[in-house]
Amino acid sequence: MAQTSPAAGAPHTAPPPLPTPPATASRGALALVLTGAFMAVLDTFIVLVAAPAIQADLHASDADVQLILAGYQLTYAIALITGARLGDRFGRKRLFQWGMALFTLSSVGCALAPAAGLLIVARLVQGLSAAAMFPQVLAMLQVLVPGERRARAFGALGAVIGIAGAVGQLSGGVLVSADLFGSSWRPVFWVNVPVGLATLLLTARYVPETRAPEARRLDLLGAGVLTLALGLLVVPLVEGRAAGWPRWTWFSLAAGVLAFLTFALVERRVDASGGAPLVRLRLFRERPFAVGMTLVLLTYAGINSFFLVFSLTLQDGLGQGALGAGLSYLPFAVVFFAAGLLAGRLARFGRRVLQAGSLITLLGFGSTVAVTATTGPELTAWRLLPTLALVGAGNGLLVTPLLSAVLAGVRPEETGTASGVLSTGQQVGGAVGVAVIGVLFYGALGPAGHQDVAAYGHALTWALTANAALAALVSLLLPLLPDPAAHRG
Repeated sequence: MAQTSPAAGAPHTAPPPLPTPPATASRGALALVLTGAFMAVLDTFIVLVAAPAIQADLHASDADVQLILAGYQLTYAIALITGARLGDRFGRKRLFQWGMALFTLSSVGCALAPAAGLLIVARLVQGLSAAAMFPQVLAMLQVLVPGERRARAFGALGAVIGIAGAVGQLSGGVLVSADLFGSSWRPVFWVNVPVGLATLLLTARYVPETRAPEARRLDLLGAGVLTLALGLLVVPLVEGRAAGWPRWTWFSLAAGVLAFLTFALVERRVDASGGAPLVRLRLFRERPFAVGMTLVLLTYAGINSFFLVFSLTLQDGLGQGALGAGLSYLPFAVVFFAAGLLAGRLARFGRRVLQAGSLITLLGFGSTVAVTATTGPELTAWRLLPTLALVGAGNGLLVTPLLSAVLAGVRPEETGTASGVLSTGQQVGGAVGVAVIGVLFYGALGPAGHQDVAAYGHALTWALTANAALAALVSLLLPLLPDPAAHRG
């Protein structure tokens, strides 16, 4: 049952704990909320493969396409923490349903968009709706799944997150190539509608409501300053490379640093006055959360940038079509899913699973660099599939328990806030990785034309060397993370 918040000014009484749902209901609720996570991540990647068809059909400019791709991630990243706090206050199930309803409606808007400008607007709304959904998933897994099954639940979440990226590329290629009823790229958005409607109906029946025990008035000032700070950071990162890094991007990044410092001061003042800050800064004074967040930033910088440079190499360098590029991700998807589920079953081994994942990821990137550096113009997608599977296995073992480990030591009343910060870290880490490694990739590529296999192989070598360096840094930092096995139960 839903828990009500105390009235303003009334003494705060801890509400009774929620009853543990029966095993069948818990599994049903888990499957439903994971569907929301899958859809939110899927839409980050499915449009990558469809972008050329969208540009041709809508006569969109390069800048329009960049906004169609980046606008979703921009509003997604900016609104995540606010979405988490709204879930704490008004109910996580309720925010999940609102987010899913808006996500479904905006998907219809995307599918029907007659021009690039309207598609951009619909994608911005899609990002906001994903920001309402995703933090509720992390929070509900933490409070609804019994402790002895929580590691497996987060294992499933990690597998879903990873496979959604690969399936996004695969399904995008299949749907665009099928050209259903002559609709070209539009089915990549229509596919969200039946899934969204079914999830809404089933969530209303099977997912119980939860709130933070002491959710109080929303910190509107903090939300405004944080939105400004994230906007100043994320906009130049996602737009800077395409724009040639003009002066405004550097001013924006510098202003973003000042805005984050202002946000910290605002949150400290709200906390000192007895209010409920958007982010309690003491979270970052706790080693599991601070180290875990650093690892999340580095890990997602590697994952997102890898998807970008590999997709560019497959389509522009090796000349694969949308379907061929999507199918090339199948080994990654299958191995990531299996490794993610395995990581949940190996939770008793704690940090050793994380360390194994980081080392396998490093081996995967290193072996891919060896292939690209030695094959030159003979590079083919088939030569990369075995090493791509290694990267998938390593990330499956790493991402899955890492998400659980970051939240394991967080107090129940701060689960929603911590989930929002964690989700924002994933998006910001991915944006930074794409920006930095994208610059390295394009710098090494130079003026090469389409299907210049040797040039794209050379650029991929440099980019994946940076990915390998990130994986090595994760391996070095992991011993600083308290063993998540200590929090089991």
